[in-house]
Amino acid sequence: MVYTGKRGMAFENTLNYTNQIYLNQGRAIINKRPTPVKVLQSKGTRVLKGFYEEKSTVDYDGIYQGKSIVFEAKSTKEKRLPLSIISDHQVKYLADAEKLGAISFLIVDMRALGEVFLVPSNMLQKYMKEAKQGGRKSISIRDLEVYAQLVKNENGVPLDYLSVVDRLIADEIA
Repeated sequence: MVYTGKRGMAFENTLNYTNQIYLNQGRAIINKRPTPVKVLQSKGTRVLKGFYEEKSTVDYDGIYQGKSIVFEAKSTKEKRLPLSIISDHQVKYLADAEKLGAISFLIVDMRALGEVFLVPSNMLQKYMKEAKQGGRKSISIRDLEVYAQLVKNENGVPLDYLSVVDRLIADEIA
């Protein structure tokens, strides 16, 4: 088995920093959700042995403009988004949250391209459904460029994904 444990840590750290800026600006409260772990052995604050008690839902949740916001963060070094890196239970959670009125999406760091895309939940649902019916098992960079939204470093925020969310909300209202 290939160790892939920390491949997205820099991306996660940047998202956490972005979320702290949003909090400081009073724009949103976005929390990193911890993965539930059953600790079997520890020393001080360090976990020496443990296991995941249950499947985690998504990486982040919070409040933005009075609405719930939930999203999963993924990182890939490929020039496409392999759907295999997204768990079925995460896709279902995003869909269920959206049905209940939450803003839900996938945010993906395309490391090979040096770009980050916001993939709306409905787009993700479409591609996952097609893959299960024998379609492509990934989203091409071309499709990401056309149907997803590029997240930029703007407004003094390293990954200003809320500017993309604002555009999605405006398009929904129009």
